[in-house]
Amino acid sequence: MKKLILPKLDWQKINSLIDMSLEEDIKTGDVTSISVIPENINTEASFVTRERCVCAGLEIAKTIFLKIDSRVEWISLVNDGDILESGDVLASVKGNARSLLTAERTALNFLQRLCGVATTTLKYVEAAGNSNTKILDTRKTTPGWRSLEKYAVVAGGGTNHRVGLYDRVMIKDNHRALAGLEGDGGIARSVKRAREKFPKLEVEVEADNLEEVKEAVESSADYILLDNMTNNQMKEAIVINQGRSKLEASGGITIERIPSIAKIGVDFISVGALTHSVKAIDISLEM
Repeated sequence: MKKLILPKLDWQKINSLIDMSLEEDIKTGDVTSISVIPENINTEASFVTRERCVCAGLEIAKTIFLKIDSRVEWISLVNDGDILESGDVLASVKGNARSLLTAERTALNFLQRLCGVATTTLKYVEAAGNSNTKILDTRKTTPGWRSLEKYAVVAGGGTNHRVGLYDRVMIKDNHRALAGLEGDGGIARSVKRAREKFPKLEVEVEADNLEEVKEAVESSADYILLDNMTNNQMKEAIVINQGRSKLEASGGITIERIPSIAKIGVDFISVGALTHSVKAIDISLEM
């Protein structure tokens, strides 16, 4: 498998998210551990997956334990991006028993969610087979978790789309409709204005039909999003485009459709399900 180059994480934002997550769980203290576990007891525990998954989020989990207790010893036994089987151990932790129990849930919440995103992504990537079509994520992410979930998408072999509203001009249906109030040629006019206002940014146009594909191609858009199109419509769009713009299939994408769409030859398939409805991976911390 090609070696993954994972995105750099914004630790300033991640630390704030971790701090908020710990505060909502602990507040004035872990009353159960404080009352039940003797203060000087030390122990060791292992993170074990109960199902096949892709690892993502180890450094986040490690950071959570060290925030609770800087004396905790953490050993990662795998790397983010590794494919694991049921029963595999991701990492071990050693230290004060109260500290380990206090950090457990928050660390698992992050780790299970991010492994879930990476694992779901891998399934879609595998469905695309040996084609050159790349699987993209979307902005349909958990509020506050976008950079983490997009990191997990890459760990699963996927590719990041734009991060937010600021790093690519994306002219969608509502933009087109409002631009069309000024008359015909709304797509071309919108692309021209975008290039004048933000000359360093790539421009993508969403097209609902083949006529809009033609206008987007003629406007020299960098990308054209083929929204909710049938496979036959996408084939026609490729003929119209003749390689001038990158083509992205989106809308109504299921994992069952991925192989047939990939064979058509579009450059990208964007999938909201990579982040908006993933199943958390069954990972436990065993003392």
